[in-house]
Amino acid sequence: MARLHEELGTPGEFAAEVLAEAEESAAAPTLPPLDRTDLPLVTIDPESARDLDQALHLERRGSGYRVHYAIADVASSVHPGGAVDQEAHRRGETLYGPGSKVPLHPPRISEEACSLLPDGPRAALLWSIDLDEAGEQTAVRLERAVVRSRAKLSYDGVQAALDAGTADPALELLREVGELRLARERDRGGVNLPLPDQEVTRVDGRWELGYREPLPVEGWNAQISLLTGMAAAALMLDGGVGVLRTVPPADPRDVERLRRVAGALGVHWPVEEPYAELIRRLDATRADHAALLNEATSLLRGSGYVAFDGPLPEQPLHSAIAAPYSHVTAPLRRLVDRYALECCVALCEGRPVPEWVRERLPGLPATMQESGRRANAYERGVLDLVEAVLLRDQVGRRFRGSVVDVEEKKPDRGRVVVAAPAVEARVRSASGEPLPLGTEVEVVLVSADPDDRRVEFELP
Repeated sequence: MARLHEELGTPGEFAAEVLAEAEESAAAPTLPPLDRTDLPLVTIDPESARDLDQALHLERRGSGYRVHYAIADVASSVHPGGAVDQEAHRRGETLYGPGSKVPLHPPRISEEACSLLPDGPRAALLWSIDLDEAGEQTAVRLERAVVRSRAKLSYDGVQAALDAGTADPALELLREVGELRLARERDRGGVNLPLPDQEVTRVDGRWELGYREPLPVEGWNAQISLLTGMAAAALMLDGGVGVLRTVPPADPRDVERLRRVAGALGVHWPVEEPYAELIRRLDATRADHAALLNEATSLLRGSGYVAFDGPLPEQPLHSAIAAPYSHVTAPLRRLVDRYALECCVALCEGRPVPEWVRERLPGLPATMQESGRRANAYERGVLDLVEAVLLRDQVGRRFRGSVVDVEEKKPDRGRVVVAAPAVEARVRSASGEPLPLGTEVEVVLVSADPDDRRVEFELP
């Protein structure tokens, strides 16, 4: 792990001056005059999380709904140009590993002063978004406010309460609104690849790998975040200043390639059916569907950020969401969110966007692109390392798996997904024949090297 950090140049411990400034600002955060501690907000996160960015409360309004979504106000404790701010620009985003993380901000800020924990009032940026009976947005407001979270809830606990019929009415509304927003996503042509996540956990001091299927409540909660990000993007585009998260529309050549792969796998895909609808009905537990989903990731390439101040971006769309979108719901863990939030609150209040925000906007896309590259490499490096460590004593053993990818130029090479332990790794054909894409196979582990973080299987 230490070598991985060194290779990627991940930031180490915070410097003394950063910690000292964080301590001073956390002891005296800037609190806004508006008091909304009357709202019964709650947070929903993984059980162990301490950096809580969002708290929510939903209520009915006539035939529609109002979503209250409080976001941690990082600017209440991070001062422009200060030591904490400069260090945050160097880091870009929080890196998460098994049992540890490399945080964007010192824990005194990210896990105490600004985190929406249920232990006292906090400064927040409070979104109030009205929806009609179909879940479409009808109004939006963003304002600085003092809030108080009532409870720190977990996904598992909320899902269990909803399943048992014992959940708070506001959480029942989360399910109701979440389902409506999922329907609106389908109407827009949004895409969500239903691939299970590889997850590293520590159990009794040992690392373990497994596949994790998100709970339904995680999807409903994510829809509230997406709703807010879309509202933020619309505000900034209307105001002519801001920063968006973008993914270009799928290249028609990639769509045609996906159609050829579907045909080769025997997956029925009517000509008139959009690829988003195809993806929505695929079952990731089937080998052929998993292979097609793996190929579908090529349709969502080219993600990035675009900042603007005056002329609007030529391509403002996030094609997976099928709408313009901005990151505004995780400012404790992602630098760009603080800037987008400052743009939005200024526009809602009818005042100019602060100069310190405008000065930094042009450089934000490059900063976030680099931090995103590092975060992806770190996540992949951790998974590769754990896979190699867990398998190093099993070279020569046979495993059941599914071939999910075949290289175009070298069809005897590709990638295989093994169910237990949860491993995705390189595979080659011993005979030199093309690998059978989308087929369940028996493969032999031929290499598992923790030093190189490399695992390879062979199809006999």
